[in-house]
Amino acid sequence: MTGSAGLRLLVADDEQLALDELVGLLRADARVSSIITAASGSEALRLLSTEPVDAALLDIHMPGLSGLELAQALLRFERRPPVVFVTADHERAVDAFELEAVDYLLKPVRVERLARAIGRLVDVVAGQGGSDDADAAPASTAPATIAVTLGSTTRLVRRDAILYVLAQGDYARLHTADASFLVRVPLSDLESQWHDAGFVRVHRSYLVALDHVTRVQLSASSPTVTVGETTVPVSRRLLPGLRDQLERRRVRPRS
Repeated sequence: MTGSAGLRLLVADDEQLALDELVGLLRADARVSSIITAASGSEALRLLSTEPVDAALLDIHMPGLSGLELAQALLRFERRPPVVFVTADHERAVDAFELEAVDYLLKPVRVERLARAIGRLVDVVAGQGGSDDADAAPASTAPATIAVTLGSTTRLVRRDAILYVLAQGDYARLHTADASFLVRVPLSDLESQWHDAGFVRVHRSYLVALDHVTRVQLSASSPTVTVGETTVPVSRRLLPGLRDQLERRRVRPRS
């Protein structure tokens, strides 16, 4: 949450009526600026891997990946959004708070109870932004991950294991040293989100991780870079930017 912009929330529930009702209540709260929704735990994990949100409101019982399993997976995120559970299950509150949930709301959700939960989220998010607070918790050092779907299961792939990304329409295929994974994220989105992590666009169809570049051939008539054991083309238009990025990484200040 930046300044007075309000909370950006993700809401996940596999029951459409319950999802619509909760979204309606949240939109009536002036402290909420925007909402994205998911109809399953797996979809929520994919969205949370690519969409910046301030907090997540999760149902517990969802197909494929439960809300509790999703919250467990979020513990590995570089920046973990605080979680509120919204459920009809009276018996999982202990499990929820062991996962550091901010609140636990029972369905049907009462307006005043939801308002208190949003207030708690506002306080937690504001506290996360207070980098000068001596009592603030240290930032997580866990590696960044992205959620990929394999059949009916969801797996987290470490971003630092990805060698390059190939565009496939509105999708992108992530290539590691021993596997590839299709994700429903455009290459242009990954380019902007992962630029600071050392991923550079070298072609309209390719994004490469500079840490994994093993060979460069930029002076030839058809310039290329080799990432791991795979050689990918470099477009003339993007060549100057690639040269600049390689030079920046090559010249490092000595300690």
